[in-house]
Amino acid sequence: MKGQNAYSTADINYLFYIPESYGKDHKRKWPLILFLHGMGERGNDLKLLKKHPLPKTLDEQKDFPAVVVSPQLALDKKLWDNYIDPLKELLDRIKLKYSIDTQRVYLTGLSMGGAGTWNFALRYPKYFAAIVPIAGAYKFRSREIPDNICVLKELPIWTFHGGKDRAVESWQTEILVDALKTCGSNIRYTLYLEADHPQSWTKAYADPELYKWLFAQTLK
Repeated sequence: MKGQNAYSTADINYLFYIPESYGKDHKRKWPLILFLHGMGERGNDLKLLKKHPLPKTLDEQKDFPAVVVSPQLALDKKLWDNYIDPLKELLDRIKLKYSIDTQRVYLTGLSMGGAGTWNFALRYPKYFAAIVPIAGAYKFRSREIPDNICVLKELPIWTFHGGKDRAVESWQTEILVDALKTCGSNIRYTLYLEADHPQSWTKAYADPELYKWLFAQTLK
């Protein structure tokens, strides 16, 4: 079934989006995106994910040019860290079952999901073709830099934050950006000076340039 529909595994409930034109050209391979939500979308109701993009966009746009997986954390979970390996296994199964371009698998997330994006990539730095963490921190309200930050120096990264974000302040992204630049990374950083916490991802996911950049990235 095409469009965005609910599924579950033993550990994870998730929305799964397949474009309308999927399957019309049997030789076509599709990009795959993993989207990680924020703190407010936890629970056992997948409709909560549709409060914000990317899942909201996918309900309105029938032919978004990628397969998209949007998992949901249970209400009692506060971090994506313990779900990284199960999510990787889920993506591996999807890559085998569907017509996926395995060189164009991407990861993005907002707020708590932005933190999950950083941590997933740090654990598996060669798995994704690019990542887009938005308004996330490596460790909430900590200036700690991961010891292995330089494993991401070759990974295409575009990160976003709001200058008026008081939930996760922008310095939490900036210390990671600075550390990666020291490693030699070409990381891109967009600071929306007037944006608060949710406005940062609303603006980022609405920007056509983000998708143009994202889909141009391939696994090296």
